[in-house]
Order: sequence, then structure tokens, then C-alpha cells
Amino acid sequence: MEKLKEITSGKAKSLYTTSDDRYLVMNFRDDTSAFDGKKKEALLGKGAVNNQFNAFILEHLDSEGVNTHHIEVLNTTDSLVHKLQMFPIECVIRNRASGSICRRLGTEDGLILESPLFEFFLKDDDLGDPLINDEHILSFGWAKEEHITEMKKLTYKINEILSKLFLDSGLILVDFKVEFGLLGGEKIILADEFTPDGCRLWDVKTGKKMDKDRFREGLGDVVESYHQVADRLGMNIKLD
Repeated sequence: MEKLKEITSGKAKSLYTTSDDRYLVMNFRDDTSAFDGKKKEALLGKGAVNNQFNAFILEHLDSEGVNTHHIEVLNTTDSLVHKLQMFPIECVIRNRASGSICRRLGTEDGLILESPLFEFFLKDDDLGDPLINDEHILSFGWAKEEHITEMKKLTYKINEILSKLFLDSGLILVDFKVEFGLLGGEKIILADEFTPDGCRLWDVKTGKKMDKDRFREGLGDVVESYHQVADRLGMNIKLD
């Protein structure tokens, strides 16, 4: 499969067309950003870790009955994925309060929630990815009612599967965001990525943050922490 033209370039990933119109190449870069791009840095080796981390997680979800866009790893930083019609929506699950919800509601950081909390956000960096609800999605035509129902169902299922996976490795899945798209205009499948860039992972015993908050909060050892999470999950990360 030949990697051709770059069609999108996000904060840490790029998508390329291929010689087959049904597929794209997802390239994970070393770029890292936070606070809607106000803080940026290139962290050596991060792209390779995230590409292989993402593949491991999505392959695990596929094995548990959650269909994803991932097809195969091509090299250390590239993966082949299905081309999808993406929803402009982020689906977030919170098992504990941290990050933006604490700022919004004045909630204690780390508060264990009575039940997992689901939230929708509009995917728009210029607007700061605002919080939205089902009515916004339907009124603006971003997705249909059956799509909303399925995205919620799949996100809760992902939370159940991955909470167990991480807990078995001594990690708490605090929260995460996922995105979905339509394959062939009909089937909803998990898209984008699942890496420490898009979730919060804390050590069960110490509470140490093992995710992108290390970059946001200037804690250091960002890539090293990603490697530690990968090691706990039994991954064999290749750097070249």
C-alpha cells in the first residue's frame, strides 16, 4: 500500500491518501500540544510509542467486539486504517473527576464518580471543543439519533473493556475521549486513536500521572511514562 498525499495534519497526527481509495495511512508525529495549541513541543520517540500503543489497544477492542478503523501497523510511526466519514464529535467518559470538569463544576480533582459520566464535545479547536448535548447534535445535523445511541453504547463498552485492561496492569483509567465514523456510509466504528494523549491513567498505588497531563503540568518524563504504561500492558515498542 503506497503512502501518497497528506490530506490532514492535526496536533500530533497526519493522514495520507493511499493507492487504494478505501484506506488511509495514519502517521503519528512526535509533536505534542496542550491548551488548544498554546503549549507545543516535539518529544523524541512519542510518535512511535503512540502508533504502537494505539494499535495494541484497538486490536484488543476488536477482539472484544468493538469494531475499529485500524487495519495494521506499517512501520514504527505509520498505521493503515479504513477511510471513514467522521462525526465532528468527541465522546468522553469520566470515571473520576479531573481536568476540565473540575474547572467547570469546581469539583475535587480525583473525585470518584458514582457512575461513569458520558459527555459530548464538538470537535473544534478554535472554539475550545465546547460541551454539547444530544439536542445540539440533532439540531445542527452532526449525527442522527441512532448514531447518538450507538456512540454512547460503544463508548460505555470501551470504558468497561479498557478499565479492566488497565486495572489488571495497576492503572486507573480516569477518563478518555474517543471519536467515531461511518464505514461505507452505514456502519459506526471507532476511529482516530486511543493513546495516553487522549486519556488519563494514574498508578493505582501512588496516583502518579502516566499520561499527557505530565506535559500539560510540566511534570516531565512524558515519553518515558508512556513507555512504562506500554511495558505494563506487555507491549514490545519498537523505536526504528
